[in-house]
Amino acid sequence: MLQVYLQPRASKDEIVGPYDGSLKIRVCAPPVDGKANKHLQKFLAKTFSVPASSVILLKGETSRNKRFVIKQPGRLPEILSTEK
Repeated sequence: MLQVYLQPRASKDEIVGPYDGSLKIRVCAPPVDGKANKHLQKFLAKTFSVPASSVILLKGETSRNKRFVIKQPGRLPEILSTEK
């Protein structure tokens, strides 16, 4: 389970770090017609080394605050593996 705070229309895709109990992630896609959600799903899949179908949005389709399930992550991003 992963809590995400999404910032769309950023200059690049990146994980920023902890933010108000979530993980802040910036993506360059606009928040129109689900484009930012799809882009974030692909970004998370690449980051966790899983297929995009293994990244499931549970909550927050139209919100910046989102909850994802990532099935059997192949790896953890450095920012998550170093947190206590």
